[in-house]
Amino acid sequence: MNKIKQGIEKLWAGPWVPPEHGKMPYFWLLSLAYMGWKYAYVAPGALELAMLVLTLALFVPLYLASFRARGWQVHACMLAGCLFGAAWVRWNPGAATFFIFACAMAAGITKMKHAMLAIAAVIALALLASLQASGNMRFLFLMPILTAGLPVGVGAVMDARLRRSRQELLRKQEEVEHMATIAERERISRDLHDLLGHSLSLIALKAELARKLVHRDADACAREVGDIEASARQALAEVRAAVTGYREKGLASALASARASLAAAEVALEENVERIPLAPAAENVLALALREAVTNVVRHAGARRCSVSLELEHGVAVLRIADDGQARSAADIRHGNGLCGMRERVQSVGGKLALRARAGLELELRVPAAVSSGMNP
Repeated sequence: MNKIKQGIEKLWAGPWVPPEHGKMPYFWLLSLAYMGWKYAYVAPGALELAMLVLTLALFVPLYLASFRARGWQVHACMLAGCLFGAAWVRWNPGAATFFIFACAMAAGITKMKHAMLAIAAVIALALLASLQASGNMRFLFLMPILTAGLPVGVGAVMDARLRRSRQELLRKQEEVEHMATIAERERISRDLHDLLGHSLSLIALKAELARKLVHRDADACAREVGDIEASARQALAEVRAAVTGYREKGLASALASARASLAAAEVALEENVERIPLAPAAENVLALALREAVTNVVRHAGARRCSVSLELEHGVAVLRIADDGQARSAADIRHGNGLCGMRERVQSVGGKLALRARAGLELELRVPAAVSSGMNP
C-alpha cells in the first residue's frame, strides 16, 4: 500500500514529461480547446458536457504517458487517441484534434519508415471515422487533419530523431572523454615508471659508489654525492614534466643522462647519433625508450659495453640500443612493464619495436620522423 502511495505521489510531483522535451508538450495541450469551438455556437447538454470532461480526464494522462512509451506502447497510445477521436466525430468536429495528437505520438517510433506508416494509418482511420459525420460537419472534421496532421506528425518524428541523435552524440563524447582519461593515466603511469626507474637506478649506483669512496677519496665521494643531489632534482623535474606531458630537453637530455648512468655503472658507451629533425611526439617516444633501455642495461644486463645509434632511413628515425650482456635467446628477455610501455608508445606514433637476443640484447625502434625541429645531442 505504501509503495502505491509513493508511486502516486511521485507521479503527481512530476515531471510528467521527460525533461529533455522541455515545456512545449504542455503548451500543445491547449490544442484541446478545439473541442470547445462548437460550444461557442451550440450550448452543450449536461450529458455531453460530462462526457467531454471524462474524455479529457482520460486523454491527458494518455498523452503525457506517450512521451515515456516504448515499442508496442507507442502504437497503443496512438490507437487510443484515434478511438477517442472516432467516438466524438458524430457530435463534435473538434474530435480532429485527437487524431492530430495521435500523429504526433509517432515520434516515439524509432524507425522513420515505421513512423511514416503509423502516421498514414492514423490519417486513414480519420478518413474512415469521418463517415460518421455528414455535410459541413465532415468538412470541419477533415480539414484540420488533412492540413495539420501530416506536418505535425512528420515534424514530431524529425524532432525526436534529432533529439535521439544529440543524446547519442553526447554519450559518444562522454565515452571519448572517458577513454582519453584512461589513455592519459596509462601514459603518465608508463612515463613515471620509465623516468623514476632510470633516475633511481642512477642514484642507487652513485650512492653505492659514494659509499665505497667515503674512506678512500673524500673529494670523489663529495662529487658523487653532488651528482646524487643533482639526479634527484632532475628526477623531480622530469616527474613534473611527465605529468603535464611536456619535456623541453627531449632526446638530448636522455642521451646526456644515458652517458652519466653508463659511466657510473662502468659500462663503455659507443655512440653514433645523427642530427635528425624529429616531431615532438617521435622525439618523446625515442627519449623514453632510450631511458628505459639504458636502465635495463645498468640494472639487469650485466653488460660491459653498450652502443647507441640513431639514423634516418627513408623518412624513418631508427634508434638502436645494443649491449653485450647475458641475453642469448628470446627466453632471456623479460617482458615487464618497461618493455610493454615502450612498445605501446612506439605503436601510438605508428612505429615498430624489434627485439633481438644474440650476444646480448639489441632493441631497434622505428618511428616516423616528421620534420619539426632539430635535435642537438
